[in-house]
Amino acid sequence: MAVGKDSVDQGSVDRAEIRGVRRGRAPVPLSVLDLATVGSGHTATEALRAGIELARAAERRGFHRFWVAEHHSMPGVASSSPAVILAHLAAHTERIRLGSGGVMLPNHAPLVIAEQFGTLEALAPGRIDLGLGRAPGSDGATAAALRRGRVDGADEFPSQLAELIRFLDDDFPDGHPYSRVHAVPGPVQSRGPGGVQSAARPPVWLLGSSGFSAELAGRMGLPFAFAHHFSAAHTIPALELYRASFRPSDVLDEPYALIGVSALAADDAASAQAQVLTSALSMIRLRTGQAGLVPTPEEAAAHTFSPVERDFVDGWLANIVYGTPEMVTKGLDELAERTGAQELMITGNAHTAEVRARSYELIADAYELPTS
Repeated sequence: MAVGKDSVDQGSVDRAEIRGVRRGRAPVPLSVLDLATVGSGHTATEALRAGIELARAAERRGFHRFWVAEHHSMPGVASSSPAVILAHLAAHTERIRLGSGGVMLPNHAPLVIAEQFGTLEALAPGRIDLGLGRAPGSDGATAAALRRGRVDGADEFPSQLAELIRFLDDDFPDGHPYSRVHAVPGPVQSRGPGGVQSAARPPVWLLGSSGFSAELAGRMGLPFAFAHHFSAAHTIPALELYRASFRPSDVLDEPYALIGVSALAADDAASAQAQVLTSALSMIRLRTGQAGLVPTPEEAAAHTFSPVERDFVDGWLANIVYGTPEMVTKGLDELAERTGAQELMITGNAHTAEVRARSYELIADAYELPTS
């Protein structure tokens, strides 16, 4: 259902909540994307608990935001319910921005997302980001299971987005079928007798790995997050399209784009390579219908890669910034300069949470980020 809101304002959203803060010697603000990966020999419980410690460490070291993603039917990824995870993280952090990277809008009714993120905003005022994607977050069969009985999908994304923003702002026009439907918690509670609820709501980000969301984000004047970590060949074209399409809005007077980047630092380059190889093997298994938990470095080292698999591994590793802290910071510096991204969101690729946590600490130390 189109609701006539192509060029939207974002209600009560502070522009400062969009733009990150650069700290230390980092070229741009640094943030974290946690996939709640589950390694061989470990459980989802351990992965989700580790996410709390990782968010706390990111907050302590001055990373600007901490996002979680939506994936489905992937044994090695425990982030199928971003809103639930974010509520848990909000209870264990104090300052860091928390958000979805992202919620896959076609999988959900817009009203439900508005309610979930209105609840998160009430739990952690001024700290929540709502990042939205239009992919299913899994394979076609899983997408069908998620969207059973619904005829709309990715092609309906612009109208779904407009509807969601109307619910977030509580501003459907008079006569609209939803004009008396309200997302609660939300702005409706700030109106009328006794209304004291803040009218603020989470800023909306569009996520993408191609030009579609880049152009839409630009046209709507929204911040944009590009998945460089799995679509590196399209990063610069997408960012150029976003900037060329950009129209100033109530929340952004100029484009603001972050890119997700896979990066892993270790005490030596060989250890880092052994760790990122686990993600390559995990992805090969996923794409060949053998999805499972993230393998150990020993298992990845012992795997005999076919020529086709070896080509995939080479391409996969080429898009990851890994090695010693000095190698990683040099790679991140070059990436920020080459793409012009205003923020880098780092996701670690490793078998265990301990290795990922160590990587973020090494990167933070190399960039001289705060220690508390």
